[in-house]
Amino acid sequence: MSTDTTAAAITNTPVTAVLGLGAMGLPMATHLAGAFLVRAFDVFEERRALADKAGATPAATPADAAKGADVVVIAVRDQEQLESCLFGGGLVEEGAAATLREGAVVVVTSTVGVDGVQAVAARLAEQGVRLVDAPVSGGAVRAGTGDLLIMVGADETSLDAARPVLDRLASALHIVGPRIGDGQIMKTVNQLLCGIHTAAAAESLALARALGIDLDRAVDVLGQGAASSFMLADRGPRMVQQYEVQEDGTGGPELRSRLDIIRKDMNIVVSLAKKAGVATSVAAAADQLYQLAMTQGLAAQDDSALVTLLSPRTAR
Repeated sequence: MSTDTTAAAITNTPVTAVLGLGAMGLPMATHLAGAFLVRAFDVFEERRALADKAGATPAATPADAAKGADVVVIAVRDQEQLESCLFGGGLVEEGAAATLREGAVVVVTSTVGVDGVQAVAARLAEQGVRLVDAPVSGGAVRAGTGDLLIMVGADETSLDAARPVLDRLASALHIVGPRIGDGQIMKTVNQLLCGIHTAAAAESLALARALGIDLDRAVDVLGQGAASSFMLADRGPRMVQQYEVQEDGTGGPELRSRLDIIRKDMNIVVSLAKKAGVATSVAAAADQLYQLAMTQGLAAQDDSALVTLLSPRTAR
């Protein structure tokens, strides 16, 4: 069992809280626990137990996790969960803001959009708590090894306070600008490409399958030419595995990136582009494809399941 005393033996600063122990939050908490005292919260007890095994100290509430913390890292799904973790509501009785000390810094790693992160920053500022807008990209495996791309919007003082934690999590730390929201803007641009590339990979492999090409071979060939992309290399093999699902539901790919998450991100892309007056017709088409997948019951599946929308598992 982990304890604060054990963690303090590693290093006594900064005391760090991680709120949200999902696909990204748990590996981030695990990696941070290798260097800092870490307290971790999630609404699900089994996720807290996994954090405990990984060296973090589980907390019963966000408020318990944030008490005395220098840096609070938040890794949640959306704006609603962000506000719940900080201010309470939903499944959270007491949010972290109740115990955050003046001068502490909150690091928002989630993709919640410009308006959302600015609204939260304004509320925290009222009690002397700073915020670093720091959405991440790279996936769960890279989160567990400190190999994330982190896009930051923050003033120098807030950034300096959070930098030890950010440096631990990132192999590429880019300071996009000094404004809260600059990180979210860069992440939105990033997600535009990710969403399109994933949809394009699904269409390509669905077409290859319909024309009788072996999908493992297709992924290999596409990955070696001009059509290659990170999303094809990452999602392609999992799309192939989508066709290996057995009648009992086993045999498919590991759930690593839920489809409703990329749908949420693409909705942010389309909304922000509309506000900026920029035509993003390809992104809008991909967004509609994800929305269609949602209506077909794929929301909680790995986003590689998009390929089965275009080419059902039973089709030959």
